[in-house]
Amino acid sequence: MNMVSDPNAARKGWLSLLAKSPAADVATLWADMTINPAHTLLRAPEIGGVMVRGRAGAIGAAFNLGEMTVTRASVKLADGTIGHGYVQGRGKDHALCAALVDALMQTNAAEAVDAGLLAPLRNAMASCKTTRASKAAATKVDFFTMVRGED
Repeated sequence: MNMVSDPNAARKGWLSLLAKSPAADVATLWADMTINPAHTLLRAPEIGGVMVRGRAGAIGAAFNLGEMTVTRASVKLADGTIGHGYVQGRGKDHALCAALVDALMQTNAAEAVDAGLLAPLRNAMASCKTTRASKAAATKVDFFTMVRGED
């Protein structure tokens, strides 16, 4: 079977990374960037709610888990490139920054933005995962059964 790859996989990746990264980290790295593109707001940062759905055991029937607060923003660069940002919580600056990064990643500035902002965020996320995994591994319990010889 020939599987068609998702042409938007890279974009999904950087949007996911921006949404999952701490707002303070994104703001600090964005401030360090020398890129300040001319843009207009298509959708000013606005706060709303979304219904989060879940599945029992990841395979059961879907059910409404609860609501989550999100903030979204959309921008249009001077060259017409449109970017969107959705983040968890009430971070208007975080959502606006995510939208600007999304738009810039679709332009010639993508390499500079990736190196200056996304790569450090990826490294911080990988470090956090490694730390969490090592803490979890420290609590691992190995169970074993001794053969009783009754067979």
